[in-house]
Amino acid sequence: MANDITGDLGKILSEKVDAIKSGRNAYATGRVHMVREYVIEADGLEGAAYFERVQVGDDSEGYVDAIGRNTVLINLTHVGKKIHVGDKVVAMGKQFCARYSPDAVGHIVDMFGTEKMLGRTMANRADIPIESEPIPIMARKGVTRPLLTGISGIDMLYPIGRGQRQLIIGDKKTGKTQIALDTIVNQKEQDVLCIYAAIGKTKKEVKDIYAQLLKYGAMVYTIIIAAFNDDPAPVLRSTPYAALSIARTYMEQGRDVLVVIDDLKRHADICREIALLMDKTPGRDAYPPDIFYSHSRMLELGCQHINGGSITILPICETKGGDITDFISTNIISITDGQIVLSAKNFEKGQKPAVNYGLSVSRLGGAVQNPELKKAGPPLRRELLAYLEQREVFELTNIDEMGEAMRRRMRRGAAILEMLKQRKFSVRSEADMLAGARDVDRGGEGSGEGGGL
Repeated sequence: MANDITGDLGKILSEKVDAIKSGRNAYATGRVHMVREYVIEADGLEGAAYFERVQVGDDSEGYVDAIGRNTVLINLTHVGKKIHVGDKVVAMGKQFCARYSPDAVGHIVDMFGTEKMLGRTMANRADIPIESEPIPIMARKGVTRPLLTGISGIDMLYPIGRGQRQLIIGDKKTGKTQIALDTIVNQKEQDVLCIYAAIGKTKKEVKDIYAQLLKYGAMVYTIIIAAFNDDPAPVLRSTPYAALSIARTYMEQGRDVLVVIDDLKRHADICREIALLMDKTPGRDAYPPDIFYSHSRMLELGCQHINGGSITILPICETKGGDITDFISTNIISITDGQIVLSAKNFEKGQKPAVNYGLSVSRLGGAVQNPELKKAGPPLRRELLAYLEQREVFELTNIDEMGEAMRRRMRRGAAILEMLKQRKFSVRSEADMLAGARDVDRGGEGSGEGGGL
């Protein structure tokens, strides 16, 4: 251990000496010109670059987010003492990066590599660029391998593939996060690294998620990257990008990675807040004009890489009143490869998971299903959708007044819907799903476990 420390100190000293000899230890300095909460304006940094790391005063830090004619705007990611006009600002001459340690697996960390449960800095941290070149088209290939969620209504009807971007969207308290947690739990022994990015959640909510994943043995292969609701807004905005940069590092090593982003509506609100403080021209609903680009450059990292690794992204988006046509929702729907829509009405009726099977879609479909599920799923989906449409019409009709053929169709549709019900964390194997489908074919009432999320 002593030799390792001595070696590290020698390396640092050598780098410092080289920097002095080459003149790289001379930093551009300026002064704070204006302060707006966590956004400051500084002058005297004519040579500053976009997203360059800057130090403000002695104990505050941030990055350049906009460059004007004579001033730059800086977003603060860490604030020590109160900042005043005239304080010194130093441009560090390098890109602002996240910090990550491989030891973070199994822990709750932030984008700077700090273990949030114990409040200590992780060992073996290294810089992870938040801003990097996109993955080239020629480095990608078709998405054909399934990523099983363990949820019958998804794996059989609206499957997800490794490398796919599947949106989970619905009102508050309809089970969006639970679907993501079930999916993480179902990756046990599947050699998939899971990253859960919590944006703007309370510490209690994140601890509850940690406790549940720990209970079901999922934290062995899961990293929780959290930006709490009381963290600076620039940290909340940058955290999902940092999570995907970490996922990209593992993917380039040939690993399969699942990233859950919870949630992008909160992220969009943070982007709007920062943009308004920076006096950017507001667009629709006062969101910045580049909000579509902000989300598309994040989600475009989801892919199947030619080296065998992949990044599967499950972004979550909260709606109000079941409206999936609002500005942010439609933006994300157009970026992703499908969506799982959750319905508050279904949730209140006891249909859990509360999936709205009529509005949900997977744009890859059977291309990412195993042969058995591919054979069993589509017929069930067609029958279920027909049943749900007929149920809306005949909901108040006495079943005894229907013809025999209609009664059979209604009973079979109800059996399919019952079979698709699951309790939380009661993930099913492919064999269990196929057994439930066979039970419906034999005229049974399905194998749904009922219960609530």
